Amino acid sequence: MSSPARVRFAPSPTGRLHIGGARTALYDYLLARQTGGKFVIRIEDTDRMRFVPGAEAEIYAALSWLGMEWDEGPDIGGPYAPYRQSERTEIYLEHAKMLVDSDHAYYCFCTAERLATVRKEQQARKQAPRYDGLCRRLSPEEALDRKNAGESHVIRFKTPRQGKTTGIDAIRGEITVENASLDDYILLKSDGLPVYHLAAMVDDHLMEITHVLRTSEWLPTFPLHVLIYEAFDWEQPAWVHMSVLLNPSGKGKLSKRHGSGGAHAIYPIELKEAGYMPEAVVNWLALMGWSYDDRTEFFSMSDLIGKFSLAKLNASPAAVNFSKLDHFNGLHIRSLSEEDLASRLVPHFYAAEIEVTVAQLRPIVPLIQERSRTLDEAVEMSGFFFRDAVQPDPQQLIGKNMSPAESAAALARSIEVIQGFDRLDTESLELSLRKLSGDLDLKVGQLFGILRVAVTGQRVSPPLIETMEILGKELVLERLKQATELLESSK
Repeated sequence: MSSPARVRFAPSPTGRLHIGGARTALYDYLLARQTGGKFVIRIEDTDRMRFVPGAEAEIYAALSWLGMEWDEGPDIGGPYAPYRQSERTEIYLEHAKMLVDSDHAYYCFCTAERLATVRKEQQARKQAPRYDGLCRRLSPEEALDRKNAGESHVIRFKTPRQGKTTGIDAIRGEITVENASLDDYILLKSDGLPVYHLAAMVDDHLMEITHVLRTSEWLPTFPLHVLIYEAFDWEQPAWVHMSVLLNPSGKGKLSKRHGSGGAHAIYPIELKEAGYMPEAVVNWLALMGWSYDDRTEFFSMSDLIGKFSLAKLNASPAAVNFSKLDHFNGLHIRSLSEEDLASRLVPHFYAAEIEVTVAQLRPIVPLIQERSRTLDEAVEMSGFFFRDAVQPDPQQLIGKNMSPAESAAALARSIEVIQGFDRLDTESLELSLRKLSGDLDLKVGQLFGILRVAVTGQRVSPPLIETMEILGKELVLERLKQATELLESSK
């Protein structure tokens, strides 16, 4: 593309921002940055019944965390303000009236009870439910009189009864439908608020949006949107209907029941809290519906800006793969400098009620950087470094194929060896403990397994010998003695 793109991400504050919305925002952002265009945030908040307090703030927080800064929006303004639809109602009323005046829309006075009766009768005849066009047949004069008399009404689009409507989708090409299959959709509700079909089309035109990216769920009403643009005689944007995200099983659209926290969280803010890095989440999201080639999988944001293209979007639905997220998170953790990783770990240690500084974390980073899939996992793996004491499970202190007494004796001999050091250093300590395992007629894994649980309180930890060197002779001896006493008291 040679010209700057103006794209908008237009979420509704009716719930939390999930990864499907974040992916749409990402593709918008990449297209805007790649072309030197503008990334616009517009809040579509006309559905007041489903409005959720705090949802808009979470949208901003999630996008900021993911590294997608916007150029225009409700919080920062811009040349096309206001950017909340609830503040633009007069604009929609004006455009709805324009459609009525041009005979592309009409006032409908049918009550909810009548519409329910019509729908029930259609279902009995095995017909697709749709508006039967009663008010479409009213003369303009009668309709205006009833409207001016204060009779409750909506405004419906006057869909052509004959012919076909064709829209061009950037992924699927031409999409053509018979107009006879379309309904006379409501554009303006009886409370004067617009529905999406009117508000979004008007805003996209007035805000000079060049590309509309949304999922294929909007394809059923795509012809209506084309017809609205044609009714106003506006130039249409490039329509891009992306693939939907499926549940991890590959069956059914991704549902919010999978958003239960941790690796199965579907909300960016929860992924942040669970220790995922924004770079990894962006990498993961980008590849759910787009690919650069069949080999490259590691992307930074700058890589994506340079390589993203609409032509390589895939129309096929993509199953969400949380294992791939773990994989990408591990890759991005390993790509960090040790100083950067240490600084990112600090808030996660604090969340685990462990107060540490970057300087304190710096020595352990080399031990955990290659082994951690998430920042939270790094805390779980290495929190013992900063606790006054550990609480090993007595059963885990018993070596493989050993008795409690034999395990306690192995700990006692290990204490004797370590007491002989002025200070612990990795090379000498490992040689001495390996020799001890031979002297005790134990496999190295048996002895090191006991020592690992005694020193760290857990079976999985960073490399044992390097861990002991960082903890220091005094603390290692203290923990080994406590573990010995624990074994002896549990006999």
